[in-house]
Amino acid sequence: MKQLVLDLGAEKPQALDNFVVGRNEELLQLLQLFARRASRSGSERSAYLWGDAGSGKTHLLRALAGQPDTRYIPAESGPEAYLFAPEVRLYLLDDCDQLSPAEQVAAFGLFNQVREHGGFLVAAGASAPAALNLREDLRTRLGWGLIYQVHGLTDDEKIAALSQAAQARGLVLSAGVLPYLITHFRRDMRSLSAMLDALDEYSLETQRPITLPLLRNLLQAEGEPKT
Repeated sequence: MKQLVLDLGAEKPQALDNFVVGRNEELLQLLQLFARRASRSGSERSAYLWGDAGSGKTHLLRALAGQPDTRYIPAESGPEAYLFAPEVRLYLLDDCDQLSPAEQVAAFGLFNQVREHGGFLVAAGASAPAALNLREDLRTRLGWGLIYQVHGLTDDEKIAALSQAAQARGLVLSAGVLPYLITHFRRDMRSLSAMLDALDEYSLETQRPITLPLLRNLLQAEGEPKT
C-alpha cells in the first residue's frame, strides 16, 4: 500500500478541465484562449503567473503543454531549452525565480523572438515580476504581458471540490473525513485528489466504509506524520 497514493495520482493528467478554479476564473478563461492560440484583443500573447507553492501554477502550465506546437521549459533545463523554434507556437516557462544566470540570458532572447514572430508565452514564478531576483531586462519583459496571481483554494473551497468529486463517483464519506484530510495531509489539490482515490481503493480492498478511522489508517500506512 506504500505506493498507492503516488501511483493513483500519477495516472491523472493535468488539464485545464480538472483545474479547480476557485478565484482564478478570469485567468482560466485567458489560458483557454491561449490553448487555441487566440487572444481577446489580438495583442495579449504573453502572461505571467505567480503565487504560493501548491496554488496550481505548474498544473496550469502542464495543462497547456500537451499539444505538439508547445514547449514546456522548467527551470534548470539549461540555456539550450530556450532556443527559438518556428514550429513552436506556445512556450511555457516554469519556476522563473529559479533560473540560472545563463538561463536568464537565454529566456530574455526567447521572449524577444516569440514576440517578434507573434507566438505565445506563459511564464510562472513564486512572486510578481517586480519582486523577482532576475536580471532587469528579463524582469521587465516578464512584466510586459498580463500578470495574474494564482489564488490558492481556501479550506472550504477544497472541501467543496473534494465533496463534489466524491459525489460524482458515488463515494459516501463520513462526516469529518475531509476536514481531517486537509489538515493532516499535503494541502495541494493534486495530492488531496490522489488521497481521495486511495481512500476509495482502500475502502474496496478492506470492505470498510470511508470513515475517519479508515483515513487515519491509510495516512499512517502512507507514512504521513500523525498529529
